[in-house]
Amino acid sequence: MPIDTIYRSTHCEWVDVEAPTAEDLKFLHERYEINNLLLEDTIDPNHLPKYEEDGSVKFFLLRESTELERKNLNTISDISTKIAIFLLDKTIITIHRMKTRSISETKKKLTGSQEETTPEKVALMIAILIMKSFDDESISLLETMDNIENEIFLKNTNHTSQIRRLYKLKRKSGLNSRVLVISTDAIDKFKLLNLQDSQIVDLKDKHKDVVADFDHLNAQITNLISMFLALSDQKANQVMKVLAIYSVYFLPITFIAGVYGMNFDNMPELHHKYGYYFTLGGMALVVISTFIYVRRRQW
Repeated sequence: MPIDTIYRSTHCEWVDVEAPTAEDLKFLHERYEINNLLLEDTIDPNHLPKYEEDGSVKFFLLRESTELERKNLNTISDISTKIAIFLLDKTIITIHRMKTRSISETKKKLTGSQEETTPEKVALMIAILIMKSFDDESISLLETMDNIENEIFLKNTNHTSQIRRLYKLKRKSGLNSRVLVISTDAIDKFKLLNLQDSQIVDLKDKHKDVVADFDHLNAQITNLISMFLALSDQKANQVMKVLAIYSVYFLPITFIAGVYGMNFDNMPELHHKYGYYFTLGGMALVVISTFIYVRRRQW
């Protein structure tokens, strides 16, 4: 996508670059005298959030949560996308690899507003929307966790698939928490801009809220995994308990059958007319007595 001037007024010019090429970065370097090292940071997909100053250029590198579903949740680029913000005198330059909600929604707000704005205010609007994207993600993950919890405790579902979903949920939540914690320093640097304290407080409060939400979510997921494993162990113990009870029933009569299965000529009941029936009756009596004993012990 070519370099696009989204907004222009007396005190502000907003230049946006989506999926920049080498030629785009070269133009920005020559036109706005931006350090090439800073421009190179904008094309690294796994670069962490940060803030830098180079002369009159203020550089924010933030990450926005994305709705893309990745199979391998290994790096922060699997759950977020990078947005670079350069602040010059009366110019703000944003660089990103894909379409993002924060840029699109900020553009709509400025298009429908008659109020004069500044580059610092545009950067603040983008940053608040970036934090809101993590807020939306935390709500989505919490709903997913609630659904899994209901399936585990209220429905008879496949435990293998559930543990995989919980693991994936934990990975996503952990990566989001990592991005937010690393973003703390960049968010604090907004106090260096020409903004009102109340505006900066809104951004910091939103950041603190999403950090707290993901901390709570991480704790809830960990507890749910522990409860899930405990429930699985309990079900396994129930199976072993049933098998043990059946063993208690059959062990004595197996012993009796083993005794009378021995080949001795002088066994007392061997030639008795009713010896077979006496033996079966004794076995039945042992089973009934064992059953009554087990019920009384509430096993």
